Amino acid sequence: MTDSDIAPPAVDTGRPHPARVYDWWLGGKDNYPVDEELARRILASDPTVLRGARANRRFMQRAVRTVAREGTRQFLDIGTGIPTEPNLHQVAQGVAAESRVVYADNDPIVLRHAEALLRGTAEGSTAYVHADVRDVDTLLGRAAESLDLGRPVALSLVALTHYLDDDPDGDDVYGLLRRYTAALAPGSHLILSQVTADLSPGAVGQAAEHFRRGGTPFHPRSLAAFSRFFDGLELLGPGVIPVHGWRPDPEDVAAQAEGIVPVYAGVARKP
Repeated sequence: MTDSDIAPPAVDTGRPHPARVYDWWLGGKDNYPVDEELARRILASDPTVLRGARANRRFMQRAVRTVAREGTRQFLDIGTGIPTEPNLHQVAQGVAAESRVVYADNDPIVLRHAEALLRGTAEGSTAYVHADVRDVDTLLGRAAESLDLGRPVALSLVALTHYLDDDPDGDDVYGLLRRYTAALAPGSHLILSQVTADLSPGAVGQAAEHFRRGGTPFHPRSLAAFSRFFDGLELLGPGVIPVHGWRPDPEDVAAQAEGIVPVYAGVARKP
């Protein structure tokens, strides 16, 4: 049984959720008035967010395609969000049909869409885990029902780390990610993107304040702070750079002409 077989928990429609705000920015319909209200306020203060949301999706696709072409056949995507095609499993299985993918998120709306996420190739597999990124043991335990953690896995946390607070009773955000990478086999990859105030301090600062007022933690990170997530890992070229510039396809190069979005991205291999 996958987590898509369980009854979805109640949706809190009185409080915005990042996955649903992101859905609105991408033109989706799986959001509520409270999500749209926050999405519009942030857009008014930072007009780059729509391009940023699209750039994050494109980065995920390029990064997954890259590591799949290098031979990775297992993927764990945490903070999946509401499905937007092409989803990660479609990209990975487009390179290698036998790829195995596990999605994880804590939003009940995403759980309701798990059936769509589970439609993969006959040769591969897709599964969904309803869990919070901070519940490392539970999330990895459920993921291990579908993935062999003794073999390389690509761990994707795209546009997630800026929503994570340090836990005063446990790991800081860096410690949290180290728990995940420590559990993965050599040859695994870490795929990350993160909002930064380096490239647009005023607009990003206002957006962060809107998120916080809506009850969502939001922490833009500098280049140095974001780069710390990759400590002990081997960065793939071109390293940590603005998201549009990470191995861009021709259409991404054209999008860069609209201006840089305040998001850093990087992919690294566990030695």
